[in-house]
Amino acid sequence: MNVLIALLLLLVVIVSSAWLWQRRDRRYLSSSSVADAYDRWTDDRLLERLWGEHVHLGHYGDPPRSRDFRKAKEAFVHELVRWSGLDQLPPGSTLLDVGCGIGGSARILARDYGFDVLGISISQAQVARATALTPPDLRCRFQVMDALDLQLANGRFDAVWSVEAGPHMPDKQRFADELLRVLKPGGRLAVADWNRRDPVDGAMDRRERWVMKQLLNQWAHPEFASIRSFRANLEASPWRSSTISTANWTAATLPSWIDSILEGGRRPLAVLGLGPRAVLQGLRETPTLLLMHWAFRTGLMDFGVFRSDQPT
Repeated sequence: MNVLIALLLLLVVIVSSAWLWQRRDRRYLSSSSVADAYDRWTDDRLLERLWGEHVHLGHYGDPPRSRDFRKAKEAFVHELVRWSGLDQLPPGSTLLDVGCGIGGSARILARDYGFDVLGISISQAQVARATALTPPDLRCRFQVMDALDLQLANGRFDAVWSVEAGPHMPDKQRFADELLRVLKPGGRLAVADWNRRDPVDGAMDRRERWVMKQLLNQWAHPEFASIRSFRANLEASPWRSSTISTANWTAATLPSWIDSILEGGRRPLAVLGLGPRAVLQGLRETPTLLLMHWAFRTGLMDFGVFRSDQPT
């Protein structure tokens, strides 16, 4: 009898979560809607308690292998550093982290590579939390700033880094222009993003259109660029001084989506310790995580990485 009651309660929770998920609408309205979403995700501490200091996906190797989710996230930073050539820059080089979250990547870049890092986010809560988590002796600081209107001088940085920020940008060309404007001529660019399948590679069917609508509206995304289209944005920028290379890291990052959900079972106290509301919030995010996994597994979405190579 107790088992039956427990199953019925679980069913009620699942149905309620699905109903709330369908009713929730985080569609992109303006930069303020993005800031508000990240302020709330940061203030409730759910993602930090579950996933650690890195909100981005993990890197599981090529071919992918099983590994701890948080270690995979740290491995992602080092893989992108090597792939983009940032490891060839000397200690003390200046680096801008665009869309820095709560500073997990920025701290690794400062600690392990000796970079002088400025992290920027549109979320005041993220900047406050990133600052609180950063040791005072680390050359790493944070500011609230809009990635489409960087209040920074032209050619200020030796390197520019941005991970999973592009989907929130309504103007992809302006985003590309700003990234390259603040980069020194011949400097190193490292960008990683969630990208949609390019229309020339196949139009979306009815099911894919529904999934895409959910991926946009649930997490305040105005639109996804394709790998091909964002490379074209970078190449079209008047600030470009180097050739642009791309790669597809979908296979290496794909396990992240299921691991994002499984962390709730691996670290139950991380969620339960925040109270019933956090449990409901975690359940409410699960359908979007599952849709993300489906989209990346089936080719509707790709995980693209972009770098600057030799000066033109």
